[in-house]
Amino acid sequence: MEKTIVQTSRAPAAIGTYSQAVRVGDTVYISGQIGLDPSSMLLAEGIDGQIERVLENLKVIAEAAGGSLADVVKLNAYLADLAHFAKFNEAMSRYFAQPYPARAAVGVAALPRGALVEADAILVLTR
Repeated sequence: MEKTIVQTSRAPAAIGTYSQAVRVGDTVYISGQIGLDPSSMLLAEGIDGQIERVLENLKVIAEAAGGSLADVVKLNAYLADLAHFAKFNEAMSRYFAQPYPARAAVGVAALPRGALVEADAILVLTR
């Protein structure tokens, strides 16, 4: 199977040696997204703004790959403070419908650029 790089200007440009996403067959691997605004490359304000921006970034990358968040089968969330776990759950309920994807939520010591949250996803395109 051929590997295809997924790139969109609607999400932040990579800030390191990685691609926004890679598609192999019907599977898409979206790199970790922090709450960067794609036009300014600045972090959104506060945890609520960053969670929203992270999920929006995942959404537009999924769309650029030919899918949507409905195609997410696995989501990993990394929180600099696990006290924000409930906020992440609440935001997920606005972006995902049942049946929800499999998910891990992990507390971490630090994230790039001092971000408060990061998430990555795996999609399986079925349409």
